[in-house]
Amino acid sequence: MKALHLPQYDYKIKIDNHKTYIYDSIRKKYLFLTPEEWVRQHFVQFLLNQHQYPKSLIKLETGLSYNKLRKRSDIIVYSRSGAPFMLIECKSYEIKLSDSVFFQAATYNNKIGATYLCLTNGLEHFVYQMPTHTHEGKFIDKIPHFE
Repeated sequence: MKALHLPQYDYKIKIDNHKTYIYDSIRKKYLFLTPEEWVRQHFVQFLLNQHQYPKSLIKLETGLSYNKLRKRSDIIVYSRSGAPFMLIECKSYEIKLSDSVFFQAATYNNKIGATYLCLTNGLEHFVYQMPTHTHEGKFIDKIPHFE
């Protein structure tokens, strides 16, 4: 797998029947290793280790329904009160973060209602603070502090 613009961590890999799996510390199981999963696992560890986000408030691949279609959000971080704090859309490092990726994440966030929207492909990361009744939405230059 490709080196990412995220801190390295001590990940666990196993190979079974010629397939490679990576350990997910949130769901406590091994998952088939794809480029997107590589990014997702690194970004979760970045939130946990560099930003001290609570593990118990991070949910991965949560199902949602949009226009009668079943979709899955990559990462949702909840506030201590249980409200969606940040929705994170992870893409493979092979995929460019484009307007269509932002639109996909924003569409999911219409259902979820998180305060922040983050896009990452492991090489680039963008964070957008969603608009509220008191301010317009805007891109911010860092991962928000978890309170």
